[in-house]
Amino acid sequence: EMSLEELASQGVTLQTLPVLMDENARAWVAEKDGKVVAFVLASSLEARIVAMFVRPGHERQGLGRQLMNAAEQWLFSEGCEEIWLVTDDDERVRANGFYRHLGWKLDDLLDGPVRFIKRAPGV
Repeated sequence: EMSLEELASQGVTLQTLPVLMDENARAWVAEKDGKVVAFVLASSLEARIVAMFVRPGHERQGLGRQLMNAAEQWLFSEGCEEIWLVTDDDERVRANGFYRHLGWKLDDLLDGPVRFIKRAPGV
């Protein structure tokens, strides 16, 4: 989970959401009891996963895996041969292991965050 300030540092704010959600973007959510407990946002223009979060207390239920699968399949169906995402470089952050488990490969180190990539099947 990220604070509003942390989301803003990644370019996700109430002001940027409309820009992020253009015709080249899609979002998927998982709900439980009428509340969003997980979401993923993808951009085919940038060939990337913009954001992916699962609320604390809802991890390890397969929600993140299902959402990531939907986003990845959509990006590949849009013609993206290689997709990418950026996450925290702290190895203790569970997202790093989660992405590796889903077949994402470490690409290179940026100044702080870590970039993962995934190639389309058969590419």
